[in-house]
Amino acid sequence: MVSRPLNVEIPRSMVEVVTSWNLPMSRWLHSYVFKNALRLGMFHAIIVTYAASALLHGFSFHLAAVLLSLGFITYVEHVLRKRLSEIFSACILSKKCPTNCTHRNKKSPLVYLTNLLFGVLAIVHLTYLGSLFDSETDDAVEEEGYGMSYTIHKWSELSWTGHWLTFGCWVFYRLII
Repeated sequence: MVSRPLNVEIPRSMVEVVTSWNLPMSRWLHSYVFKNALRLGMFHAIIVTYAASALLHGFSFHLAAVLLSLGFITYVEHVLRKRLSEIFSACILSKKCPTNCTHRNKKSPLVYLTNLLFGVLAIVHLTYLGSLFDSETDDAVEEEGYGMSYTIHKWSELSWTGHWLTFGCWVFYRLII
């Protein structure tokens, strides 16, 4: 299996999206980059992994910007959901809990609502990040990658929405620690 399209199209979380997009690449990056970088700490391991992915993808500015933004988004989502899961003892982690998890709230309305809200947030992030990939351009421009000015202009047009949402989630996480 190369991907899990349903996890990308109807996501539970951005973590699920990035791990389901390209399963062989995700497994390779996890085994050879992420695990080795974990000694630097979780945040640094995630950023190093996304930087390695950007290098493997050809390191065009817009692709690197998307991948590094994904690194920040997935880190913030992971730590926020982990903290909320601890507070409410609920199955609201970035990845589905195993059937034998110890959370008290497994199928409550709070669990469904929280997972739905994070799923909607993931769709917003996907739309925001995907806006950089313009279907109107010719294949040669897309093959070479869009420049820094295009990326910044496009995200400026969108008022940096995805980045502000991530920052807001991070501030919320820091407030509930």
